[in-house]
Formats: sequence, C-alpha cells, structure tokens
Amino acid sequence: MKKTGFLAGAAISVIGIVICKVIGLVYVIPFYAIIGTQGGALYSYAYSIYNVFLNLATSGIPVAMSKVVSEYNEMKFYNTKERVFKIGLKVISCLCVISFLVLFIFAPQVANMIIGGVEGGNTVSDVTMVIRVISTAVLVVPFLSVSKGYLQGHKIMQVSSIADILEQLARVIVILAGSFLTLKVFHLSLNTAVGVAVFGATAGALVAYFYVFLKIKKSKDLKRHERPTLAEKKITNKDLVKKIVFYAMPFVIISLLQSVYVLVDVFTVVKGLVGLGYTTAISENVVSVIQTWGSKLNMIVMSISTGIITSLIPTIASAYAVRNMKEVNGKVTQALQSLFLVTIPLSVGISFMSSAVWTVFYGYDELNSSIFSLLILSQIPLSVCSVMVNTNQSMNNTKATITALGLSLIFKIILNVPFMHLFNILGLEAYFATISLNMLIDTTASIYLLYKVKKETNISYTRSLRTLIKVVMCTVIMILGLSIMHLFIPSYSISRFGSILYIILYGIVGMVIYFFVAYKSNTIADIVGKDFTDKIISKFKIVKRFKKNV
Repeated sequence: MKKTGFLAGAAISVIGIVICKVIGLVYVIPFYAIIGTQGGALYSYAYSIYNVFLNLATSGIPVAMSKVVSEYNEMKFYNTKERVFKIGLKVISCLCVISFLVLFIFAPQVANMIIGGVEGGNTVSDVTMVIRVISTAVLVVPFLSVSKGYLQGHKIMQVSSIADILEQLARVIVILAGSFLTLKVFHLSLNTAVGVAVFGATAGALVAYFYVFLKIKKSKDLKRHERPTLAEKKITNKDLVKKIVFYAMPFVIISLLQSVYVLVDVFTVVKGLVGLGYTTAISENVVSVIQTWGSKLNMIVMSISTGIITSLIPTIASAYAVRNMKEVNGKVTQALQSLFLVTIPLSVGISFMSSAVWTVFYGYDELNSSIFSLLILSQIPLSVCSVMVNTNQSMNNTKATITALGLSLIFKIILNVPFMHLFNILGLEAYFATISLNMLIDTTASIYLLYKVKKETNISYTRSLRTLIKVVMCTVIMILGLSIMHLFIPSYSISRFGSILYIILYGIVGMVIYFFVAYKSNTIADIVGKDFTDKIISKFKIVKRFKKNV
C-alpha cells in the first residue's frame, strides 16, 4: 500500500464518492419497480433509525482514529499508534454491542412510535422486523469505519475508496437480487423482501471489512510491530482514550443532531397526515419520497456541495491555523459564489422538469413528482448550511455549529406537526409543510453560521450577495425561456423514453440560456476571474474557426 499526497488523496476520495453516488442513484430505478412506494416507506423507516445508531457508534471514532494515528505516525511513535488502533477497536466493539442490543430489543417500541395506531399500510410488526434485520449492520460497519480511519491516518486513501465501492456494489447486489428473488421468484411477502434488502447494509459492510482487514494484515509498510521508545512508554492508555474522546466528541454530537433531525419526519409525518384526513397509503408514500426516493435524486445537487466542502475545508483549516484571515475570507467567498452559481440553477431546473425526472427513475406519478419539485429546491439552503457547518468546524468553532444544529432540531420537533396544520388551514397540501419547514430552518441556521464566521474573521459578504442576486436573475431568465419554450414544445409523454428526450432538450436549452446570461452579466467572471473566462471563450472561438475552415 502506498501513501498518498493531499491532492492525489483528495482526487481518489472524490472519484470514490462519485462512483458510489452513481451506483446509489442508478440502482433505485429497478429497486423502486420491485418494492413500490409502500416497500420504500418500510425501507426508509429501517434506514432512518439505523443511521442514528450508526452515527452514535461511528461518527467520531474513525475521524479521531485518523487524526491521532496521523499525529503519532509523523512523530515516529509507531508502537503508540498501534495501541491507539487497538484501543479504538475495543471502544467501538463496546459501542457496537450496546447499539445493537438497544436497537434489537427495543425495535417494537420504536416501530410503535413510528406507525402505531395507523392502519392500512405497513404494520408495527413489519417495521419491527426490518429494524431488527438492519441492526446487524451496527455490529460490522463501526469496525470497518475504524479500520479505514486507521489507514487514512497513514495517508493511505485508495484502500478506503475501493472499500467504499466494494461495500456499495455488494449492498446493491443484495438489495436488487434479494428483493427480486423474494418477491418475484419465491413469491414471499413485501416485508420479507424489504428485510432482505436492508440486510444489504450488513453484507456490503462485511465484504468491505474483509478487504480492508486483509490489506492491513498483509501490508509491510504500516510498521505494526515496532518496540516502544522511552518517550512512548510515558504515554498511558488512559491518555490515549482521553485524546480519542476529545477529538471524537464534537463529531458525535454533530452527527447525532443531524440524524435525529431527519428522524423527526419519520416519527411525525405519517401520523400527522393521517390525523388531517390523508390516507395511510398517501402518508407513507410522502415519507418514502422524502426519506428514500427523492433523497436519492437530491444527491445530484448535494454532490456539488460535497465536492466544495472536500476542497474547501483543508484550505480553511490550514489558513485559520496561522490566522491568515484574508485567505479564509477569500475561500469562503469563493465557495459561496461557486455554490450559488451551480446549485441554484440546477435545483430550479430540475424542479421545472420534476415530472420528467421522476418518470425516468420511477415511472410517471403526479403526486410524487409534485413533492419532489419542492424537495429538490430544499437542497439550496441545505447546501449552504452544510458548507457553513463545515466552515465553522474548520475554524474550531464547534460551539456555533452545535448551537445551530441543536436549535434547528428543537424548532423541527416543535413546529413539524403545527406546520402541517397551518398548511391545511391555508388550503395548501399538508405534505408540503415539512419540506417548507426544512427550508426555513436551514436558511435561518445558515444566516446564524454566516454571522458567526463574520464575527470571527470580519468577512464581507458583499461580493457573495451580489453574486446571489445575479444568479437568481439569470435563473429567472432561464425559467422564463423554458416556460416560453414549453408553450410550443410541451411534455405530454408519460413514458421514460419521452421523458429522457424532454430532459435532454430542455436541459441543453436551459444551460445555454443560463450560461449565456451569466457570461454577459459578468456573473461567471466575478467568481473565476475575467482572464480565465476570456481564455475559455477564446478556446471555443478557435474550435469554431477550425471547424469552419475544415
């Protein structure tokens, strides 16, 4: 195994993320066709609960492992970093067993909180079963995460990326093959098929863990059997545990807040909508769109903010460490401008074509595509919030991050059901309420986090605000152009092929309109610089002249 430099490591990580995202996006087409909306709701119940317990067990320890191992490795304290690895495995094994037992034993109570008293859809026993099945993954995934953190601490990135791909491939194979065979070949129940599908998380983790385990065992570059130096002997196991906990705790709290925030919809939406007169089928369908099917498509937008975060955080962290506020402010401004430039038109464009996009992946469904049209727009404030959360974390401003996420969770718990009633009173569909509330909360949290960064660095948001206004104007012009086009070339097709043609046509026209207006208004030049923009345009002109001469 070879160590990887920062840029190469970042590139490998990004490539791994992209491949996993593509696999995760493509498999939902046949999976949705197999299990449908009711199965999707059941699937989302299991994964939502599982993510909370998984974050409890894994969110902080692997990050801490990577950081501590890296520190001692740089100091050539090879024996100590191996002790850190062993301690990490012991700590995570305790968390694994506790999390598994709690999840397995109390699955009926959790299921009752989600679906108890609601009839006509999935039952409490169905939800209990899938939660217990997926709880087995909690016994494996944490060990995988710690092992990957250990390798990342040695700057060995490719093994983790390959492990992620193997995990995703194995998971998808079990999901698709298992659910298909269960339902279509053996003609068993829907809840059994979903149970097999959620077991894919365990199967995928096992495959990836054995790969990582073998790589660690066979490697001769990790220096795992060195004798301790005199300085190392002074470092006690108690000191190492304290260090791991110190590094891990902020990440544990933040991940837990984010997971519980998502979980609020699982516990409140179905019961809230049924209480307002919606059928159980529609209510569970809404949950499945928000938690599973729609969130898969949201990855198209969220991958942009993930990419920005990946490149932004190390730069801000290193600049902030030497108190280079000018560079910090410049990078934050550039990150926000880049996010606005791409995320806003992409989200709005997908929302405009929501019916066609939904049809391509899941088949024509007017209700689901209308929910998705708003859900994809919610990614705009969420993307900004994600970037600002990570920016504050890079500046060691954990208190601000926890405050923002903690208050967001409190407001979500308090307002989720009242918002449904408010929408119902206003004559709006109540299932839009929870998405609208998310947008409001994410926007408020973003403003608070932006304020905290300004207070710390005295950053000016004038350029970012100017870019935001320009991007919104360019996006409005794009939508006006597509709306006029829609008068002459409407989409009446409910077929996948017709929807693909519609997306290609409208997507190309929308991109041309947007980037033409953005170029003419100097919106792009404000972000990447006029010289760079002119250089790109000149290359297009050279290609055009060459083709003309040929």
